[in-house]
Amino acid sequence: MNFTKMHGLGNDYVYVDCFHSLVVDPAALARRISARHTGVGSDGLILITPSQCADVRMVMFNADGSRAQMCGNGIRCVAKYAVENGLAPGPRLTIETDAGVKAAECVLHAGLVRAVRVDMGRPSLDPMALPAAVGAEPMVEYPLSVDGRTLAVTCVSVGNPHAVVFVENVETVALSRVGPLIETAPQFPQRINAHFAVVESCSRVRIRTWERGAGATQACGTGACAVCVAGAVTGRTDRTIEAVLPGGSLTIEWAADEHVYMTGPAVEVFRGTWPDEPADS
Repeated sequence: MNFTKMHGLGNDYVYVDCFHSLVVDPAALARRISARHTGVGSDGLILITPSQCADVRMVMFNADGSRAQMCGNGIRCVAKYAVENGLAPGPRLTIETDAGVKAAECVLHAGLVRAVRVDMGRPSLDPMALPAAVGAEPMVEYPLSVDGRTLAVTCVSVGNPHAVVFVENVETVALSRVGPLIETAPQFPQRINAHFAVVESCSRVRIRTWERGAGATQACGTGACAVCVAGAVTGRTDRTIEAVLPGGSLTIEWAADEHVYMTGPAVEVFRGTWPDEPADS
């Protein structure tokens, strides 16, 4: 099976072109191929498949084999692969995801895709969209008891669920301890992505992320979108921000049409061949 390793701001995935390859058990493959020491190493597996309603379809699995609805960094890489490999005409294309069909526009240089702008759709503050077992009121600075203290979390769905906590210093957050506690809090029966953000100015926010099913990652595109929405609804930021993540920066705009637009890079790392069966250990 041929694969391509790609990343958006260090949020790395293994991509399989299912126009030309067959994956029988993607959840199991995701666990094997994502392993940092015994596999290719990635935050998960993304299949690029034919679609009945868009140019291509994106099917995503986290490193632990769980299926995810969307990935902002991943969808930019899908757009890059599809356009550069003739699966979609470009520079504009549509991509079907488990969170709906998303429109993307590629920025080309010498025939290669250097950046992608994606219409991520309308965000939702409805707890049912996460889902969250807290009633009908939006979770805006909701008091969540975690690790012996109460955190003010603002929860946003961008096709997948996010909990945003604004802090004074993201570097002092014990991410590997607090992140899993938010991810698996009883209020979130299907788990949630956790983000810690510090507002450096009304147009610049620094973020660290704990992704459900993957752990600490270098970047989370949908999470950056959620942080933009959370910053705006709590009066901390403008509706357009530079989201600064460990892997680099994204431009996020919550536009007048109420859609969130994300712009950032997509990078191919290498290509390879994965055996049909895992090698003997």
